[in-house]
Amino acid sequence: MSDESAETGDAETDGGVRAFTVRLELVDEPGELLRALAPISDSGGNLLSIHHERGNMTPRGHIPVEVDLECPPDRFDGIVDALRDAGVNVIQAGAEHYGEEISVVLVGNLVETDLSNTLSRIEDEASAVVRDLSLAAPNGTEAVSSVRIRLAIDSGQTDAALAAVRSIGSDKDLTVVEPLLGGDSP
Repeated sequence: MSDESAETGDAETDGGVRAFTVRLELVDEPGELLRALAPISDSGGNLLSIHHERGNMTPRGHIPVEVDLECPPDRFDGIVDALRDAGVNVIQAGAEHYGEEISVVLVGNLVETDLSNTLSRIEDEASAVVRDLSLAAPNGTEAVSSVRIRLAIDSGQTDAALAAVRSIGSDKDLTVVEPLLGGDSP
């Protein structure tokens, strides 16, 4: 190894690498896990561990996968972008950078209370963006149904966003099931 390449290697491993956790949602088909891991390594990430919860399903019927990786912090956004560009559903990426995403569940007569209006109010009053939603109406649209909504919010605004969602839920007689909020993940 030349002195130049040794210096470059030392620069990357001498405190310049950090661990990140990415939570993904994959379709239960052969090759999906490998397809999801390729953008990580292609973008300069080093895999540390993979927790593939094949026995569990997300609300949309996909398999949750948690990937721990390490890379220089300036490469992390590129890795997340590469995953999304490859069509991989990124649920959470790094506690600090993407801690702004939360999921809530609303239960009630969602269609009767105008789901579109509810979503618009959440975006306006909670200063949030609806990133994803999944509606379940097993007894038809005139009965009680539920919707899981993934919201992107400004960093540090979780409490304010949840307060706005609670208020909207109260106005429309909807039950709000809030996310479990824990400590920061590594």
